[in-house]
Amino acid sequence: MHSSNRVLVALALGALLGLGCRALFGAPNPETAPALAWIADVVARPAGEIFLRLLLLTVVPLVFTSIALGIAGLGRTQGLRRLGGLTLGYFAVSSALAALLGWGVFVVLQPGTGLSPELRDELVRTYSERTAALQASGGGLGVDTLVDLIPRNPLAAAVQGQMLAVITVAVLVGIALLTIPRPKAEPTLALLDSIGSVTVRLVELAMKLAPLGVLCLLFDATVRFGWDLLAQLALFAVAVLLGLALQTFVATSVLVRLTTTLPLGRFWRSARIAAVTAFSTSSSSATLPTNLVLATDGLGLPPRITGFVLPLGATIHMTGTAVFLTLTVLFLAAVFGVPLSAGQHATVLGMAVVVAVGAAGVPGGSLPLIMGLLATLGVPPEGLGVILGIDRLLDMARTVPNVVGDLGAAAFVARHAEPDDEAHRGAGAP
Repeated sequence: MHSSNRVLVALALGALLGLGCRALFGAPNPETAPALAWIADVVARPAGEIFLRLLLLTVVPLVFTSIALGIAGLGRTQGLRRLGGLTLGYFAVSSALAALLGWGVFVVLQPGTGLSPELRDELVRTYSERTAALQASGGGLGVDTLVDLIPRNPLAAAVQGQMLAVITVAVLVGIALLTIPRPKAEPTLALLDSIGSVTVRLVELAMKLAPLGVLCLLFDATVRFGWDLLAQLALFAVAVLLGLALQTFVATSVLVRLTTTLPLGRFWRSARIAAVTAFSTSSSSATLPTNLVLATDGLGLPPRITGFVLPLGATIHMTGTAVFLTLTVLFLAAVFGVPLSAGQHATVLGMAVVVAVGAAGVPGGSLPLIMGLLATLGVPPEGLGVILGIDRLLDMARTVPNVVGDLGAAAFVARHAEPDDEAHRGAGAP
């Protein structure tokens, strides 16, 4: 059975077992249902938490290496600088639009806000020690956040999970590597690339435990909190799928129409093949070979452009992840009753764009980053277990706008990098 199918089976089985056991025996109380309490406390919860911790340990190296290498890989020649500027500009605009779409969908549907006060209190009690520790470490965001962007000790910031500081250091390191002579930069680049590859492999190995982890996490959540939480999860899934659909079909179409000369019909004839591949693999990296062929043969874009934009996009252009990050963080903050100010909402949007840059282009690659962002806001990162049961399906869907958006970015860069280039005129022809 395919891994995604195993996870979906585990999702359904965990939910059914949890709801069934709760209906038969009630909540897992040591006095009224000791056997069920033992299964929940000694088997399901620890197994699910081990899976979450395997993801959490990859947060810092994944973010740091991806961002630093992405910036350092832009090159130094004037032509590459122009390509890099156009590419990063498009990535920034489309990712910001994706985060705004995610925020707008949350405002309209309000997933997570319909929980009863009793259920929310029970959730907070369940995660009380973790929540208290995070809030004590300074999850708030205020004026001092600007100063804290530059840590006194970058290693201490990494150990304490200060993701804003880690991202800032990664950007500075990437810029420094970009500006020093290449022979001096090579050893550091090779080290960062090696660390990044090891970290991605750790994520892949952790995801092999996804079926068991998902079953345990969803069983634990449903047996403790019942149907009300499951209903909010269903609303959250609808919100995410709606946001991803808007980003894929509306936002991308608007950007292609406004910034390129490609007819939308021609664009979507190629993009739909990339979308199917992305959905089935849940991986931007695995879809990259297909995208390269579609961009050059289907859209007529010059290989020099596609060979630069598409690999970079598969690494740092994660519009689907930006939608998902925004909705997930706001949803879990609502579930755990963590109030966010208007400034913190804006910070979530900005961090969704920046943190999505560090998402590995493999199944589950964004999960460690979400946990780091939750910790920054004072929401227990282990609370990700609430949504992890349905994440596999959402992961398949959020890969689609990532790869479709990469094709749009390549068409934009081909249109504007060399306006008089013959290859460009060919790409713009109907």
